[in-house]
Amino acid sequence: MTEWWYNNKTGVVEEGPQSLGADRDGPYSSKEEATRAPQIAQERSRRWAADDAAGD
Repeated sequence: MTEWWYNNKTGVVEEGPQSLGADRDGPYSSKEEATRAPQIAQERSRRWAADDAAGD
C-alpha cells in the first residue's frame, strides 16, 4: 500500500516518506487526502480547541 505525505516546507505531496520527518505530515492513504493536509490540520486544531474550551 502506498503512503502519501505532505511536505510543509515545500507544499509538495510526496509518495512515500522522502523528506525529513519534521517537515512532513502523514501518512495519508491517498494523494488527494495528502493534498488536503493543511486543511485537515486546521480542522483538527479547531476541534481540539473546542474540546479544551468545553472542558474548562
